[in-house]
Amino acid sequence: MALIEIRNLTKQFRKGEETITPLREVDLDIERGDFVSLMGASGSGKSTLLNALAGIDKPTGGRIIVNGVDITRLSRGKLADWRAANIGYIFQMHNLIPVLSAYENVELPLLLLPFSAAERRKRVELALDAVDLRDRADHYPRQLSGGQEQRVGIARAIVANPTIIVGDEPTGDLDASTTEQILDLVERLNTELGMTLLLVTHDPKVAAIAGRQLRLEQGKLLEKGREVAIVTADLEERSA
Repeated sequence: MALIEIRNLTKQFRKGEETITPLREVDLDIERGDFVSLMGASGSGKSTLLNALAGIDKPTGGRIIVNGVDITRLSRGKLADWRAANIGYIFQMHNLIPVLSAYENVELPLLLLPFSAAERRKRVELALDAVDLRDRADHYPRQLSGGQEQRVGIARAIVANPTIIVGDEPTGDLDASTTEQILDLVERLNTELGMTLLLVTHDPKVAAIAGRQLRLEQGKLLEKGREVAIVTADLEERSA
């Protein structure tokens, strides 16, 4: 059983009289420890798929099973709890809170979980060590470079040891040198810590570091130029 099983995933939006379908009956399996990149033209549905997997957007149809849990059937409250415990999100624009230090920004996800103050401190220090920013713990975002801000964002994404790390163009706002540093860090999260990653990007060089490269075209998910095909037992039987 794959860590992530996506079946017949469809997402539609209404725009005036028009119905837009960025995702059309998408199937995908992601194994624990996989590193997957996702490319596609602007508006192809990359972020829509990412946000559905992260429990941010509800699909119009289909199912998403993560570690045995069908997140498409969770209530809004339970989905929020699930997301806090299972998803680490790396944003393009860092999304750090300016009035909080690097330490406090990294600690934020832990405040939603049942950890003691001592456990929170331990996890924050480990996360900052992982991105080599322990010495910047007391610095505020305005005192950090763009690359350091993104590393703080990555530390925040991994601090709760989530089931999945998702990234939406995490190098899109960085220069070439800083991009290389961030990509090296992301690779180490996968190879050294065994984290499962799904990374949305428009840059082929960024996509190439992933073990699997996928592409969205006209609502369909392609791998190596072919539509992703899944052969598996019926999900209804296993989740009944």
